[in-house]
Amino acid sequence: MTDVTTAVTEATDLTTHPWFFCGIGGSGMLPLALILRGHGARIGGSDRSRDQGRTPEKFAWLESLGFDLFPQDGSGVVSAAQTLVASAAVEDTVPEVVRASELGCPRMSRAQLLATLFNAAPFSIAIGGTSGKSTVTGMTGWIMTVAGRDPTIMNGAVMKNFASPDAPFASARVGQGNGFVSEVDESDGSIALYRPKVAVLGNVSLDHKSLEELRQLFGDFLARADVSAVNLDDAETSALAGRARALVTFGITSDEAQIAAVDVVEGPTTLTATIVDRRDDTQHPLTLKVPGRHNLYNALAAIAAANAAGVPVAEAVAALASFDGLARRFDIVGTSPSGIAVIDDFGHNPDKVSATLATLKAHPGRVIAFFQPHGYGPLRQMGAELAEVIARKLGPDDVTILCDPVYFGGTVDRSEGSERIVRLIESHGGRAEYVPSRADCGKRIAAIAKPGDRVVIMGARDDTLTVFAREVLAALP
Repeated sequence: MTDVTTAVTEATDLTTHPWFFCGIGGSGMLPLALILRGHGARIGGSDRSRDQGRTPEKFAWLESLGFDLFPQDGSGVVSAAQTLVASAAVEDTVPEVVRASELGCPRMSRAQLLATLFNAAPFSIAIGGTSGKSTVTGMTGWIMTVAGRDPTIMNGAVMKNFASPDAPFASARVGQGNGFVSEVDESDGSIALYRPKVAVLGNVSLDHKSLEELRQLFGDFLARADVSAVNLDDAETSALAGRARALVTFGITSDEAQIAAVDVVEGPTTLTATIVDRRDDTQHPLTLKVPGRHNLYNALAAIAAANAAGVPVAEAVAALASFDGLARRFDIVGTSPSGIAVIDDFGHNPDKVSATLATLKAHPGRVIAFFQPHGYGPLRQMGAELAEVIARKLGPDDVTILCDPVYFGGTVDRSEGSERIVRLIESHGGRAEYVPSRADCGKRIAAIAKPGDRVVIMGARDDTLTVFAREVLAALP
């Protein structure tokens, strides 16, 4: 295959040659494919999930849009003119990679393609941070849309404001304006590829890399932007603020934050506050349809980002009243006849799980927390911190149920799994159960749930978790 540098060079005009996406249904790949298709490119793709019969409605929708889908057997890679888009983690033995190598196809990673699209936009807003990126991206994109900027938006989650029967998996929006709003990922170091006009940094904490590595990556990220929106309440983020060329700061507890929030009232499914712009001493009432203090921080980040892009604070705050949230971000699936609520959530690292559980524990009712780890590697990396968070956030009446980590094939070491996390939760005084099969976890939840409980389904990298959440709801009394 042609090397990466050549691939990027040859991809300058992104719509003049065909593309092939390996893993086209993935949360990072799908929106990129949608954006390229929206600009007229010819797109083919394959996905192991499609071959395994998972989420067939997603792939039927892609085919209805004109995508050419193939089994993941290399049969869709037919010409050296095609550019293969594959995650950097995709193994060289995958048939598409083998075939592309034989033909000499250029190859780009998801991040390299996104960076090429993003850096080509006249005005770009990059959303960074360990947690909350997708929500801040959705909020910022919605503000810019309501403000008439008609942006292109690249998200890792379905944005409810843009979803419709004709676009059920709207994780991207193709706009005609000059703006491009995207979340950017630090987990693989690819955040270094982006050259944003506006950089947003909400928080920095342990996830896939060490804190030293993260400080370097995020500090350089701020230094490359024309202006940065930075959370002064987060110690790690605040410490990096000096790397920024220009700043719009936000926070709740910091007296130095330019955009702040007071009079915060949290409801089970909503939140209200007053946004204070200390630069001109104005106040603006904020109403959110999404709950939790972490979503107030997300809203402040989006308001600051949009303001750095020229949208008045009052206009940004008003727009968020109609923000409907994202799929799988504290997404209330429904309530059973006896009053048991089921929530579908993307929580998978310590920060995200902590925010979700804190939102649930701010209101009465027992919590049954189901967790499907998103891989064996991440579980080894952050399992101890995750167990401590679960034990600390949940009470003696609450229970956590873990199944085996998600596994779609490959050579990953599977010697250490969810049983270790259960032992660690219990060692911290928490209550947890290990049930290897996800289906059996559903039966266990149905057996122990009682009126007034809240059941939260947590995990990442697996679209079928939403189906599982609906199945759990249907089985509850």
